[in-house]
Amino acid sequence: MAMATWTPSSMPDLTGKRAVVTGANSGIGLPTALELARHGAHVIVAARNPGKGEEAVRQILREVPGAQVELGMLDLADLGSVRRFAAGVSALDLLVNNAGIGLVPRRQTKDGFELQFGTNHLGHFALTGLLLPRLAASPGARVVTVSSDAHAAGRIDFDDLGLERGYGRMSAYARSKLANLLFALELQRRADRAGVDLKSTAVHPGTVATNFMRVGPLQPLVRLLLKSPATGAVPSLYAATSPDVRGGEYFGPGAKPMRPSATARSEELAARLWEVSAELTGVHFEHLASR
Repeated sequence: MAMATWTPSSMPDLTGKRAVVTGANSGIGLPTALELARHGAHVIVAARNPGKGEEAVRQILREVPGAQVELGMLDLADLGSVRRFAAGVSALDLLVNNAGIGLVPRRQTKDGFELQFGTNHLGHFALTGLLLPRLAASPGARVVTVSSDAHAAGRIDFDDLGLERGYGRMSAYARSKLANLLFALELQRRADRAGVDLKSTAVHPGTVATNFMRVGPLQPLVRLLLKSPATGAVPSLYAATSPDVRGGEYFGPGAKPMRPSATARSEELAARLWEVSAELTGVHFEHLASR
């Protein structure tokens, strides 16, 4: 099927599949979880706010009565929370690394990392590594990581990961999205070398009207020009379910293939980021190294 005509109605039956969607209580995460559940998957709505997470589960059940959906508490800015969440997942076929923050003042995660890098990249890096044994046990498992075209402006200075020499909201966001894309592509390379049956892809949802797109008094006007969360979820859903997807691909709006920046395609940079991330989080992806 041509990607130009692909919609969530094109998704296959997912009965028997188990999926985790991070940040599934809002933004593009909610329609991602909803459509996965609508097509039969057992979905874990991973959220850090229990009230919002419970409301997301209720909304999915209102739209899909009888859906297999449950709430899992997860704060990606707290590696202890990441470990507790991962320990509660017994089997898994699909992980959608969707949650993210952007354009926030300089703050730190519970573990002392710059907040955008720590949440968007390190939290998902650790989560994926901790869940990898369950994914590797499921033939054809997939990991979808939400990046952004903002990654092209990202730069990683390994001597200043805390951004103590200067912090910009947009530059910090771009750095975290570059890290997401580097990670997704490197995960595929390492899975291939280890012989693990896994497809790792990345997506750019487009400019979506989500909670962190706050633009002051012009917000109502600007939101009219932005994509809806349901539209923004299409690349994630395509990457997560289409039989035409290959590992290492990057999809943008309309589920169309995109070419990562030259920096994002750097295998040397990706390998260094991987090793630094493993050291910082204590998650070493032993399941890949041991094969």
